[in-house]
Amino acid sequence: QVQLVESGGGFVQAGGSLRLSCAASGITVNAHAMGWYRQAPGKQRALVGIIGSDGTTNFADSVKGRFTISRDNAKNTVILQMNSLKPEDTAVYYCRAWPLGFNYWGQGTQVTVSS
Repeated sequence: QVQLVESGGGFVQAGGSLRLSCAASGITVNAHAMGWYRQAPGKQRALVGIIGSDGTTNFADSVKGRFTISRDNAKNTVILQMNSLKPEDTAVYYCRAWPLGFNYWGQGTQVTVSS
């Protein structure tokens, strides 16, 4: 049974930083690609960034240069570091894994950025 649990969301002023974590069980985070997505009110869920099993990362243009993704293998956790936050980054952030054709999502964590 794969479970993904996000944490670290909260309220921050524009220009601030937040660090989101996705703790995984039932899957080894460094053996599979994993992604971060977000869904703003009234909008569809959208990709934020992906970390491949080889550690390479790719990001949506809207967050390039501000967000990074890394892994803490000892804690089996994927981390989304968000810097220079903007009000338009306000959304529920989700972690996703898709090993061997299956698709798993976490429950999401709310990020609110005030202007």
